[in-house]
Amino acid sequence: MLFNSIEFAIFLPAVFFLYWILPHKFRWPLLLAASYFFYMCWKPVYAILILATTLVSYSAGILIETANSKARKRLVIAVAATVTLGILFTFKYFNFVCEAVCDLIGVFTTRPQPLTLGLLLPVGISFYTFQTLGYIIDVYRGTAKAERHFGIYATFVSFFPQLVAGPIERSTSLIPQIREERRFDGELASYGLKQLCWGFFKKVVIADRIALYVAQVFAAPESFKGFSLLAAVMLFTVQIYCDFSGYSDMAIGTAKLLGVNLTTNFKSPYFAGSLRDFWSRWHISLSTWFRDYVYIPLGGNKRGRPRQLLNLFVTFLLSGLWHGADWTFIVWGGAHGAGRVFEELVLPKKREFKNKALKAVRGVLVFLFCSFTWIFFAAGSLGDSFYIIGHMFDGIGAPLGYVKSGLAALGFDLRSLVVLALAVGLLIVFDAFSVKRDVIGGISKGKLGVRWAVYILFVVFVIVCIPAARGTEFIYFRF
Repeated sequence: MLFNSIEFAIFLPAVFFLYWILPHKFRWPLLLAASYFFYMCWKPVYAILILATTLVSYSAGILIETANSKARKRLVIAVAATVTLGILFTFKYFNFVCEAVCDLIGVFTTRPQPLTLGLLLPVGISFYTFQTLGYIIDVYRGTAKAERHFGIYATFVSFFPQLVAGPIERSTSLIPQIREERRFDGELASYGLKQLCWGFFKKVVIADRIALYVAQVFAAPESFKGFSLLAAVMLFTVQIYCDFSGYSDMAIGTAKLLGVNLTTNFKSPYFAGSLRDFWSRWHISLSTWFRDYVYIPLGGNKRGRPRQLLNLFVTFLLSGLWHGADWTFIVWGGAHGAGRVFEELVLPKKREFKNKALKAVRGVLVFLFCSFTWIFFAAGSLGDSFYIIGHMFDGIGAPLGYVKSGLAALGFDLRSLVVLALAVGLLIVFDAFSVKRDVIGGISKGKLGVRWAVYILFVVFVIVCIPAARGTEFIYFRF
């Protein structure tokens, strides 16, 4: 079930009204049932995987907490991690690893036929696997208590607003909110509804409109050249941000309607002045997960400068692999890892640049670097990636013809350009103000007439700008 679907428009109000009508003791069962129903709308049989992961991590948490020796704790966490990551590996990485091994053998002798499994990748498996793995590690470290109530814990793992694409929540934050008895908060619900609508705008009006032009290029890049390739790259930079942050806003807004606060996942990332700053603003729940459970355990910055740089690079390499079982994602993660290492070696540590022009230049360079590396993220293969890089400036010697022919190849007309420019312009203004303030909160506290004028204009703009094509699936569902 997609957030941007008629089905969800029926599902959410039904859950919302039942949730607040029912007594507190019946709310977690409602959330659990609704979450499994929500997930099973994709492929019912894969709910078994969530249940298996839930059972393993729930049992592991209790066994770790009650173990009377460090060795027993380590044994339990090793077994639990092996099982949960083993499920993820089987469905997401098995085919990729088999093909890579066969390719390696083929360098020295006849390449064998790889053994592959005809399995579909379960939606959201990387997200709920990392959420449960983080819980097990926290219990092992003693920073979280093992949850004894299986129903509450199962709801934590499967909570439908963030189940399939995050934010990746910590048990210490989400479980107490599921357990806590609360009364309806009209102000929180109102804020959540507005955030949900803003996420809908980013996804449907911007991301889905851009997808109409970009998808054709990355599906068959060799059919295009010149500005059409460059425009597709720059547009995808906007698309993936609006698609994923739009999902996060809709997830966080939906949770607020149920009285639950989820982790902020995006903070105007394209206004970052460095890659370090970018990754503190982009997919924050995943960035902090890798920091706490990979980078720091590897030694962080506590084992000397060379080891710190290696830890940084390895963390980003694993982050790339988390996103997908393909060399393109490994290259993408490695590029960001190399970029972070470069920053650590070159940029000043404790001094911020006060020159506004210099800060702007840094911001543009970070944006261009991210846009360039998104090529590997979006392309179907390394060959497609290198084709795009090698041909996106073909014909640039005649700038007017370069741009005109590229837009024509993508199928743009004047109306499409104007609508997209207005929508992206609104996004830029919103994100620029969001760097230092809460825009939705600020509008909500404005004068009644001004506030409602903004709401009405926004609704009209959305209705006018929604593309005719049916809404597409969120990009991060494939991870």
